Amino acid sequence: MKTPPVVSAEEWEAAHEKLLRKEKAHTREKDALAAERRRLPWLRVEKEYMFQGPEGKVGLPGLFQGRSQLIVYRHFFEPGVADWPKGGCSGCAMYTDNLCRQEHLNSRDVTFVMVSPAPQADIKRYAQRMDWEDIPWYTMLGDEFSQDFGVVEYFGLNVFYRDSEGVYRTYFTNARAAEQTGNVWSLLDMSPLGRQEEWEDSPEGYPQEAPYQWWRRHDEYGTPVDAG
Repeated sequence: MKTPPVVSAEEWEAAHEKLLRKEKAHTREKDALAAERRRLPWLRVEKEYMFQGPEGKVGLPGLFQGRSQLIVYRHFFEPGVADWPKGGCSGCAMYTDNLCRQEHLNSRDVTFVMVSPAPQADIKRYAQRMDWEDIPWYTMLGDEFSQDFGVVEYFGLNVFYRDSEGVYRTYFTNARAAEQTGNVWSLLDMSPLGRQEEWEDSPEGYPQEAPYQWWRRHDEYGTPVDAG
């Protein structure tokens, strides 16, 4: 294995500083992309799509669970996928293993769910095995959702917003672009309203507050900020 050269502390600091400047520029470019993403036109969802959950059938609006923003991950767990019915797509499992705690997203008015064709009994069994029971996971009833939202053959993330007028598709990503998401920051950056912090470049009137003020341990949301 041909490793990089071993250098003095001064040379290492100089090389690191050069790389750090590029990394900071990359971060600013990502922030600019997120700002552009928040200005992407919305598409009204006209069709009705049905899903089966633990408590019965729900339409797409029901997946929001009372929140205004929704991220839907199409997880390939179904007949025909390798390891069925014991398991599903290993890539989807890797992605799901790296998801953030749902409480952080919920605190920003975002619901994250997974959808698959697998029956609820199989989903419950697999979720228990993989320790994913905190992630809402629904059965797609029919193929229309996959066909209409670009997730027939590959996993992907569809993002929606809901208001009193209806439901809108605001963003979509798949393949390796989806691999870069999963932590709370990356998922909020693709949500319609973003992180909702004052430093963000968002359209006029979007909710924003000082950075860090909403941050909590996952079991502390809904409690006052610790003054200590």
